[in-house]
Amino acid sequence: MFFTYIVRCADDTLYVGHTEDLALREQTHNDGKGAKYTAARRPVRMVYAEEHASVASAIAREHQLKRWSQKKKEALILDDRAALRSLGRRATKSMAEFTWRDLLNRRS
Repeated sequence: MFFTYIVRCADDTLYVGHTEDLALREQTHNDGKGAKYTAARRPVRMVYAEEHASVASAIAREHQLKRWSQKKKEALILDDRAALRSLGRRATKSMAEFTWRDLLNRRS
């Protein structure tokens, strides 16, 4: 199994990565042998992980999560689905607020 994970660093920032062994990866980060980013912000602790069937899937999800804002990652960690939806790029306007003028303005 492969995992995409998030660790919280000592300075309260979040780092996203992928691994086959969550416990070993956390220890590697805390030993200063992981990413340069986490080596300078130790100790770290694992706050989120999700399982993937392939390394390609885990890496793709890692890349997706790395593009997310801190707030959106925090919502994922807390499993706050309402916050995830509201923080999504496509959730800027509800359908009740949508007008055809909005669509025309986007095209120009």
